[in-house]
Amino acid sequence: MRRSQPLLLIPVENQVRELDPKLLLACIAARRGFSSIIGARRDMEMRIDGFPRAIYLSKSMTVRSLLFFQAAVKYGHDIITWDEEALVHLPPDTYYSRRLHPRAIRYVSHLFAWGEENAELWRGYPHLPPGIPIHVTGNPRSDLLRRELHGYYAEDLARIRAEFGPYLLVNTNFNHVNAFGPDMNLFKPVKRPGRRPRFGRAARGMSRAYAEGLRDHKLAVFRDFQEMIPRLEAAFPDFTIVVRPHPTESHDVYRRIASGCRRVRVTNAGNVVPWLLGATALVHNGCTTGVEAFELGVPALSYRATVNEAYDAGFYRLPNALSYNCFSFEELEDTLRRILEGRLGPPDGEERRRLLRRHLAAPDGPLACERIVAVLENIAAAQAASPRDGFFGGIERRLTSLGLSALRTVKSLLPGSHNRPEFQRHRYPGLPLPEVAQRLERFQSLLGGPRVPLAVEPVTETIYRIRVP
Repeated sequence: MRRSQPLLLIPVENQVRELDPKLLLACIAARRGFSSIIGARRDMEMRIDGFPRAIYLSKSMTVRSLLFFQAAVKYGHDIITWDEEALVHLPPDTYYSRRLHPRAIRYVSHLFAWGEENAELWRGYPHLPPGIPIHVTGNPRSDLLRRELHGYYAEDLARIRAEFGPYLLVNTNFNHVNAFGPDMNLFKPVKRPGRRPRFGRAARGMSRAYAEGLRDHKLAVFRDFQEMIPRLEAAFPDFTIVVRPHPTESHDVYRRIASGCRRVRVTNAGNVVPWLLGATALVHNGCTTGVEAFELGVPALSYRATVNEAYDAGFYRLPNALSYNCFSFEELEDTLRRILEGRLGPPDGEERRRLLRRHLAAPDGPLACERIVAVLENIAAAQAASPRDGFFGGIERRLTSLGLSALRTVKSLLPGSHNRPEFQRHRYPGLPLPEVAQRLERFQSLLGGPRVPLAVEPVTETIYRIRVP
């Protein structure tokens, strides 16, 4: 690696959701003189002592981030952060206790917001460090919704249409009650009847009353969807029903439903954007894909056979407001038929447009990734001008690395740990190096301007280096 290239560390947690937009960011950064290391978040964090001084692009700043942040700054890394969960977020007080940690955020030098609403949310945080810059840039994920980048998914879209024909897309978000591992739900399974259930990982930062209410509401909506899917298949015999679970959901219940149906398919393959582009309509309940569908001009219907406004308005207001709300299966069926017959188009209107623009920046003009890289250039320049500490700092860094590695190993053996190998493979199965190179080439062809030769090199099986040779 040429020392003149400033380095970005770009961790990816959920591959289907994050990898493509972060490859776009790495591509644009390379064209502006950066080198990037991108890949599985856990592997990257465990190897933090092996990377040259860099800018680490964190996706959260929770209590789980604190130990890593403390280690990363000892190696001279600058930490900048956006929150992947801040577009559709919990009510402020619950969001603050769940998604922000007062000590972790002190290690962050810059914040990147999805939109002005996200920036205002952070400005209201009581422990926001004074003077921390908040840049309203948009998010790399929103770039892939822009029309000029739709061609990136042309081959995926053609393949999906060839395999599934006309389809209705059902996106689920029941990871709070149907998680990949039961200990990752809002509450852990009760081992003895009559015992009070203990908090699971999903309840971190919530009051017990809020978590119990959310659990009860999500379980009710989950049952509604289980009943709705086969009814949807029966009502629309000319369509495949594609069920796409949340990235951290278990697929078992949906596969059982599909086994009793002829035209229900369950898949979480690839990024959601080509699945939305190919769908006749989307059915969801409070899911971020409702926001993405609106931006793409795809009809979205929020199926709300069970309603609890405390959660629907406080947590899921944005995707529901950008969708047609259907409060019974009969209303859902009727709305879908009007869409299929051409009597009803996608949800639209000035009020909805204003709402979205408050939440999602960079709908036109420079891409969100370009706006982010412009800020990173200034951070890199300041980093290059600041000195490193000396010999004793190096000893401290090595001891920190050994302690962090030991702790991660222990945590990987604990029940319900996010670090279990099987869960890591579920949310980050990896990508062959040639395919990474192909994806970068597709981005280059769409970005225009002078084509820059890019080298893609393996760091580990799950981490790649992207740079100009």
